[in-house]
Amino acid sequence: MGAQASSPLDRRQREELQGRVSTLLGSFLPGYRAQLAVAVLRQIALELRPQEPSGPQLSRSKKLPRVREHRGPLAQLRGRPPRGQPVFCVLRGDGRLEWFGRQEDFEAGRPPLGAVALTGYALLTSQREYLHLLRGLGPGPEALGPPPPAGSEPLLEAPVRAPLLLQHPFRRHLCFSAPSAEAQHAWSLALQGGIRLRGTVLQRSRDPAARAFLDAVRLYRQQRGHFGEDDAMLGSDAEVLSAVLLRELLPEWTRTEGAAAGRGGAWALTELLDAVYGVVLAAASAGLRAFQPEKDELLAGLELALRPDLEHTLRLRTRAAGRLQAEVQARLEACLQRSVDLQLPQLVRTLLSTVERVLGTVQTLLARGVDRVCSRLRESQLGARLRGAVHSLGELPWDPELMHLCYGEAERGRGRLGQLAASFGFLGTQSLVFGAQDLAQQLMADAVATFLQLADQGLSASLDRDQAAQQLEKVWGRVLKKLSSDSAAARSEFVRGWLLRILLPFVLHCLEPSSQAELPELHGGDLGTGSQALSTAGILEDVVRGVLLQRIDRELQEALGASHTSCGLVGHSQPPCEQGTAVLFLFLVPGPLECQASALTWDQFRSSGRSPGHLSLSLGASGHNLSSCFRSDFPACVRPKTTRCTLPTCL
Repeated sequence: MGAQASSPLDRRQREELQGRVSTLLGSFLPGYRAQLAVAVLRQIALELRPQEPSGPQLSRSKKLPRVREHRGPLAQLRGRPPRGQPVFCVLRGDGRLEWFGRQEDFEAGRPPLGAVALTGYALLTSQREYLHLLRGLGPGPEALGPPPPAGSEPLLEAPVRAPLLLQHPFRRHLCFSAPSAEAQHAWSLALQGGIRLRGTVLQRSRDPAARAFLDAVRLYRQQRGHFGEDDAMLGSDAEVLSAVLLRELLPEWTRTEGAAAGRGGAWALTELLDAVYGVVLAAASAGLRAFQPEKDELLAGLELALRPDLEHTLRLRTRAAGRLQAEVQARLEACLQRSVDLQLPQLVRTLLSTVERVLGTVQTLLARGVDRVCSRLRESQLGARLRGAVHSLGELPWDPELMHLCYGEAERGRGRLGQLAASFGFLGTQSLVFGAQDLAQQLMADAVATFLQLADQGLSASLDRDQAAQQLEKVWGRVLKKLSSDSAAARSEFVRGWLLRILLPFVLHCLEPSSQAELPELHGGDLGTGSQALSTAGILEDVVRGVLLQRIDRELQEALGASHTSCGLVGHSQPPCEQGTAVLFLFLVPGPLECQASALTWDQFRSSGRSPGHLSLSLGASGHNLSSCFRSDFPACVRPKTTRCTLPTCL
């Protein structure tokens, strides 16, 4: 069913879709520009942050995330009516699936019959489940009339052996069958890895512009009344915008343009949706490419404009935050007590237990791998095989069969997490599961990289078999300590980050229309260049995020049974600062889900050799409640030298 066909869309329909994309970009890009300004401000502060005394213990893997290339013969349902036809399929390391008429065509370098990026697809290996899904497709009984009679879908007429059924909400379905159950299992693991790799490309990125883009999409949707997160944020920037538009467009489109196609059966409807998606994706890609030169120029200009005014911008942001917090405090507390506090403990514990199982499996798998290497060394000759045996561990993070044990632990928590989070309007459980799986793979890759680095330092040709194995066991002991430390930090960061993604949109929705409040600090001639990086909606998020994090940290500490949360935020759960004279130093650490900050006294800051003019902000005894920093993902630490306090927010 993956063969390319002539487009079912006429010229009028294509032009209408292109116009809708242009309208979306016209509404989206102003918010994107504003979030880029926030990202630049965050980056400037990051540059002036002193080195953290305790950071990650494991060495960062230099290997890019990928999937192991997988090849083999399959049968594909294509044609009219669909019939199983032999193809040779290749899953590339970047998560693209290609299929050829014969293996010889692939080996000769001929172009494939078809190719698709696996972004947004879901894999089904049950024909019954897939047929149930097909029956649920369509614009609805009112638009389609009576459903087609049983047997009218060709797929119903013949059982499919070992099916591999790739379903997408907006694209043509891809239906394959494997020659055996073993081949089906291997392909299933490979395809699931490709789907995840393509889906989390923005979430994994450390580029500040990627986070700016995701924040801009989220705010764009909130402005249109969509506060709960879902899986529309998976994929590249153009794919995310296409999914956002199609979620707005699809109900209207299927009531009108899709009605005739729907009467032709579910497959005909998916072909129409595939054509719609192709037009929308092409237009979104072209629009973002056209914006790229402006984006590059904007980022360079923001750097020059915001750096000199950083101190002034942060001062205004702090005053505005204090004013806004006083305005929303009563309604915020009422919302939290009514809707959040009762469910938060169970949500924390369920999410925590899921990620603990995932990370525990990482440690178990790596220990087994090291044990196998040590046993192999004791049983074989050394020489050239020594380093080869050790470096065989290097492929462990990319082995789908072994890593599936970790990934399965994340999948097992999907149902319960989905039920608990749905009450807050959160429908992004697939993104959450992918996030846990990405975390497992990254920790495994870092641990393996650290093990190989330390092993290379300790092994030599002069060691006999038992000595080499003993040396590796010592290395494993060191790596285990580092892995345990990083796992504890990653566990808390993951839980805190995802709880914010679940709860923050819900609480912001409860506080509407506070994001439209007029704040004098954000208007008038005093603001200067900081106007590009400050907004009422952004400051409100800071305030709410800070209050939420206090509650989350309290529950997390109780769930962990520890005196403090190992999350990289020193003293984050302490009470808000008392009013008084202080000097504010922000040191921001970006990350996909979490961030950190450090506090220095004036003497410590001055001795660090950094220029205080860039980052210091003197605050007199103004009486402001400094309860958040310029974005609440980063905590701000404010206190005279004799005492210490961490503000209850982070960016």
